Amino acid sequence: MLAGLLLWSRSVVLMSWIIFYEDRNFQGRSYETSSDCAELTSYLSRCSSCRVESGCFMVYERSNYMGHQMLVRRGEYPDTQCLTGMSMSDCIRSCRMIPMHRGPFRMKIYERENFGGQMYELMDDCDSIMDCYRMSNCQSAHVMDGHWLMYEQPHYKGRMMYLRPGEYRSMRDMGMGPMGMRIGSIRRIMEPC
Repeated sequence: MLAGLLLWSRSVVLMSWIIFYEDRNFQGRSYETSSDCAELTSYLSRCSSCRVESGCFMVYERSNYMGHQMLVRRGEYPDTQCLTGMSMSDCIRSCRMIPMHRGPFRMKIYERENFGGQMYELMDDCDSIMDCYRMSNCQSAHVMDGHWLMYEQPHYKGRMMYLRPGEYRSMRDMGMGPMGMRIGSIRRIMEPC
């Protein structure tokens, strides 16, 4: 019985957990989750602050994992101004839990949509796709292993975009909508959150 209780308590500690609040400074109604949520307004009228108890999550300014996004780690985010990747929106509308990956990282990036043009395979971070590959932009990707962040500018700056294993035929498939964004650098999500 004691061994089972210790195993249960250990798994609770390792589980990702986030709490969303309707108002700033953790006020108003709240909603807790340890998994993806495509539409937070199903649970709250709006989401203006959050607290990450454990793990890592991507939070999005629009429903269905679209629009500007930001990686949040364990900590407190009393308002959306704390999330530098968010735009003029004052609400978080969806979130994705990022599982910890222990193993190789592998991803192919393509110059054009639908896996066209030049292709390069990454197994490590790239602080400038222009300097490393002479590639001015990335329009599609195939993530084979691991979880990755793409950044708008070199040296991991600007807006970011989360990619998990799968095929992304266009920027729209990557969650950026019809306008998309340019990709300047790419980083693996490796650190325990």
